[in-house]
Amino acid sequence: MRRMLWLGVGLAVGAIVVRAVTKRAQAWTPSGAAASARIGAAGMIDSARALVDDIREGMAEREAEIQAAFVDGVTVEADWAGGDSGDFTTEEGMRYR
Repeated sequence: MRRMLWLGVGLAVGAIVVRAVTKRAQAWTPSGAAASARIGAAGMIDSARALVDDIREGMAEREAEIQAAFVDGVTVEADWAGGDSGDFTTEEGMRYR
C-alpha cells in the first residue's frame, strides 16, 4: 500500500516538473521570444500614445490660456522666460505683466 502511495506522489510531482520545464523551454524558442517581443512592443506603443495624448492636452490648455490673455489684451510670458520684476501670476498659473 505504501508503495502505491509513493508511486502516485512521484508521478504527480514528475508531471508538475515536466509541465514547468516545458513552459520555461517554450519561452526560449523563436516563437516564444516573438510572442514576448510582440507583447513588449504593444506596451511601448500604448505608452507612446498616452504620452502624445498628454502632450496634446497640455498644448490645448496652454493655447486656451494664451487665447484668453490675448482677448483680455495682456502680455503672457512663458514659464521658462524667468524675470519676476513687475510680474504676477493668476490662480490658473498664467503670468502677466
